[in-house]
Amino acid sequence: MLTSALVLGTVVSGLGTASAQTEASAVRPAAWGQCAADVLAGLPASVTPEERARLTCATQEVPVDHSRPRGEKTGIAMMKRPANDPAHKIGTIFLNPGGPGGSGLIRGAVSKNYFQPQVLDRFDVVGFDPRGVARSNPLRCFRTQEEADAVNEGWYSLPITKAEIGSSLKQSKAYTDYCKINAGPLLNHMSTEAVVRDLDIMRESVGDKQLNFVGFSYGTLIGSTYANIFPQKSRAIVIDGNVDPQLRLTNGAEYDRQRAQGFEIALDAMLKRCDAAGAAKCAFAGNARQKFEDMKAALRKNGPVTMPDGKKIGLADVVGNTAGELYSVAGINRLVTYLQAVHNALNPSAAAAFSTQSVVDTPVLNNNGGRFDEDVLPETPYTADDSYYAVNCTDKPFVRTNRFWEQTANKWEKESPTFGRYQAASDLMTCPTWPTRNPDRWIGPWNRKTPNPVVVVGNYYDPATQYLFAQRMSKELGNARLISVDSFGHCILGRAAGADAAVAKYLLNLEAPVSGSVYQPNVQPFA
Repeated sequence: MLTSALVLGTVVSGLGTASAQTEASAVRPAAWGQCAADVLAGLPASVTPEERARLTCATQEVPVDHSRPRGEKTGIAMMKRPANDPAHKIGTIFLNPGGPGGSGLIRGAVSKNYFQPQVLDRFDVVGFDPRGVARSNPLRCFRTQEEADAVNEGWYSLPITKAEIGSSLKQSKAYTDYCKINAGPLLNHMSTEAVVRDLDIMRESVGDKQLNFVGFSYGTLIGSTYANIFPQKSRAIVIDGNVDPQLRLTNGAEYDRQRAQGFEIALDAMLKRCDAAGAAKCAFAGNARQKFEDMKAALRKNGPVTMPDGKKIGLADVVGNTAGELYSVAGINRLVTYLQAVHNALNPSAAAAFSTQSVVDTPVLNNNGGRFDEDVLPETPYTADDSYYAVNCTDKPFVRTNRFWEQTANKWEKESPTFGRYQAASDLMTCPTWPTRNPDRWIGPWNRKTPNPVVVVGNYYDPATQYLFAQRMSKELGNARLISVDSFGHCILGRAAGADAAVAKYLLNLEAPVSGSVYQPNVQPFA
């Protein structure tokens, strides 16, 4: 008989609440079968017909509440890319792309984007949608798209005036009220700890005695939490684009304040590199910082500017687009063209020699926290999910009032002039009125020793999870190795050959890289 993945009697809940009782529960092997046609149809063109034919899918049953393993169940959707050399298979690598709320179902199918071929030879790779996400019983706060649109109306991504702030606070409260009414049983069980306990059941369902896991961004919290709840069940854990778990799980506001600072660091470095590269390689070169600050000031004072195509672009558009495009080198190269086009629209006399044909219109980061803006027909079913806030507002503690939001936002904006207020308009505004209270979540310890080191990967100029977080992660974990990449962008695996080789050696042979190793990316901005 398989041993239980839910023997929790020795695990202390993060908040000191009653932990799950020790209770044997056999985990059934995953029942792999044909993937749904619409799932396969959604795969990118880079997945060849031969690769598609090898993919299989399964739904793993897990308890809604892990403290009641025989209670109500929910399903976790999984997709497997089998090892190329099954006769010499080491095990299964589980992947998480981050978010929270990121759908990871197809990540195994595109795992050649992250891993060297020898890794794919020896491992099955499984992508999955965490609980409440996409195909895993999506947590939805609305019944119809019209309800969502009504709440989104008047909820600003960068509220500045008294009227904008008041409207945003009102609509944010309306959002959390809808969640209380409509979200269902999962609402109280969306913590990262719950996701980790699901992951342990998935590990057992594929027959692995120890977990192999690669997590990106928020996925680093999943990996680090697993390493501390189940240290002896951890074989090889790689976490790329790291959060600071201790800070995130004990002080949500301070974590978000420092997260805004990470975006500022990345922006400043990008503007300096743009000027160093010159106008021939960076469209926004020529005292780029001053141009950027003048642009923000003009948009804040005078409102949106009209572009040559008639589109209006305001300060919130520029800040949101800048945040989103700092996530990748390709995005940075698009961003500088976009910024120059806005600059030209604000300064027509300087625009004569500049073409705006290459301007790319990209969505605001996280599409306003995972909420969609669409033109829809009446009574359109709501097909998004609200797992982003469900996880963050469960994990990250905030003062249970947003009465002082404006004062805090003003303070953050002084410290982080571009992104402070923008960051404050997310969790700091919404989580104080989130309907759960005293959730069962893991808040430590973080220093339990795993049999093999956890490999922590950090980019010097990662905007969303600043490099300092990777340094803290490596110190907080009981057994870790930090490797770094002198790179821009959020996360790096698959885009730095040296780091990829080090990770491959670790996954295959458990040869952890030397802590402090520094690698170069395959591509730098403005090269």
